[in-house]
Amino acid sequence: MQEFRIAKGKKASFGNKIASIESSKPLKLKEINSQETNRISSGMEELDRVLGGGFVNGSVILLAGEPGVGKSTLLLELSKHLPSVFYISGEESVGQVKLRAERLGITGDGLTLFSETNADNILDNLNNQNFIIVDSIQTLWSEDFEGSPGSVSQVRGCSQKLLEFAKKTQTTMILVGHVTKEGAIAGPMVLSHMVDAVFFLEGERFADLRLLRGIKNRFGPTDETGVFRMGEKGMFEVKNPSELFLEQDGVGSKEPGNITVCTMEGTRPMLLEIQALVTQSALAVPRRVVSGVDYNRVLLLSAVLQKTLGLPLYNQDIFVKVAGGFKVNEPAIDLGICLAIISSFKNKPIPSKTCAFGEVGLLGEIRRVGGEEKRTKEAKKLGFDNILSPSTAKTLKEADKKIKS
Repeated sequence: MQEFRIAKGKKASFGNKIASIESSKPLKLKEINSQETNRISSGMEELDRVLGGGFVNGSVILLAGEPGVGKSTLLLELSKHLPSVFYISGEESVGQVKLRAERLGITGDGLTLFSETNADNILDNLNNQNFIIVDSIQTLWSEDFEGSPGSVSQVRGCSQKLLEFAKKTQTTMILVGHVTKEGAIAGPMVLSHMVDAVFFLEGERFADLRLLRGIKNRFGPTDETGVFRMGEKGMFEVKNPSELFLEQDGVGSKEPGNITVCTMEGTRPMLLEIQALVTQSALAVPRRVVSGVDYNRVLLLSAVLQKTLGLPLYNQDIFVKVAGGFKVNEPAIDLGICLAIISSFKNKPIPSKTCAFGEVGLLGEIRRVGGEEKRTKEAKKLGFDNILSPSTAKTLKEADKKIKS
C-alpha cells in the first residue's frame, strides 16, 4: 500500500487573476523589441548604490539578515520615499507595525499594511500594486504544498507563486528571509536562484553600524556596499563612511599600533582604521586574535614579518582589529596590518597623516592593487599626505624605513 495525497484545487479568484494576465509565447531573438531598463529610485542613495541605480520593474529581491539587525526598519524607511507600498507582515500584527512606523515618523498615506500568512489570500488581495514587501517568506504557507510554514516545500512553493505574480504583472517585490546560525539564508538554496537579487544586511548587535551587501544582482553590481547607521528614530544613511571610521581629527591616532588604510567597496574608496596590539605571551602557544579581518591572513603576515624583517613574533600575542566594526576581506589592507604590527611591537607610533594600502606577498614584496588612483585621491582629500603604496614602496623593508624616517 502506498499513501498519496489528493491535491486541493486552487482558488478560482487566484486562477482567474493569473488567467487574465497575458500569457507568454516563444519568440525569436529578432522578434523581441529592445527595451531600456527603467529604474525607480528608492530615494536612498546608499540603497540605490547597491541596487545599481534603483529598482527594476518586475524584479524580486531577497533581503536576508540576522534577527534584530534592522531589516523591517530599513523597509519601513523605504516606504517614506515611495508613493505606494503594500507591506505584508507575517510576523507582526498591523498594530505592531503601526507602532514602529509612528516611532520612525512615517505617516503612511501611501503605506498599506496587511497581516496574513496564507499565500493564496495574499495573492487575492494584490490589485494594481507597484511595490510589495513580504516580511517574511518563511512565515507563508499554502494548501497546495505539504509541510508547515518555513519548511522546504512551503518556502519554495510560496516563493514560486509570488515570483510568477511579480513577473507577469511587472511588480517590484522584496522578500525578507531569515538566516541560520552559520549565517546562510534559511530554507532551500533554490530560493537564492529564483530571485533576481540577494542582499545581506549585517552589523554587530551592540554597534549602530549596518552594512548592506549585494551577493547576487542580475541588474547591477555585486561588489557595492551601502552604509547605514541605526538610531532611535530609524535607519540613517552614511554619505561619507570614511569620516565615520576615522578619528575626529581626520588623521588617525598617534598611539603605537594604529594606522589608516584605504579599501575599496565596489567603486567607492573607504578609509578605515587598523589597530594592532603585540604583547609578550605567557602561553606555550601565543595567541592570534582578530576582528574584522581574515584570521588566516594575519597568521600568514605574521610569518612574513618574522622571516623578512627578523621580528621575534613567535613568543608574542598578536591582536588585530578593524575599528568601527567593519569587516574587510580585501588583500589591499595587508600592508596596513603589517605596519600596525611593527608599530606595536617596537612601541613606536606611525607618523600622522599616513595612509597605507597594498598586498603583501610571501617574500615580503608589496604588490599592486586595483584602484590605486582612487585610493590616493580619497586619502589626500581627507588630509593624508603620506601615502604608502606599491608605487612608493616595493618591499616591507622599504615601507619600514619610510615610517622610521
